[in-house]
Amino acid sequence: VQLVESGGGLVQAGGSLRLSCVGSGFTFSRYVMGWYSQAPGKQREFVAAIGSDGSTNYKDSVKGRFTIARDNAKQTVSLQMNSLNPEDTGVYYCAADPWKGVITGASHWDYWGQGTQVTVSS
Repeated sequence: VQLVESGGGLVQAGGSLRLSCVGSGFTFSRYVMGWYSQAPGKQREFVAAIGSDGSTNYKDSVKGRFTIARDNAKQTVSLQMNSLNPEDTGVYYCAADPWKGVITGASHWDYWGQGTQVTVSS
């Protein structure tokens, strides 16, 4: 199993970034896919998730600014991030799990990517 993230970078406050994660080695369409972030010195925390049925869940602070989407044909999950602020800075990880319950933001997921850095300057 492999999850490979891309799309991170440095952006000014108010700007946008689009993260992508390509999955392989598992039946992508049957898995819940999620994004987590880890700020310096802090624990990794839930950002957004999308179920195999397309249902979504977001952390309160990103609602209306971030959009998670999936393309099962390309085995890709994306995270469109708009109106970024410095508090969004961190390493963003892609995650995958077959259990539907993880969409609520559970901490244990079966598979994780290596992460991509997002830095928002003020």
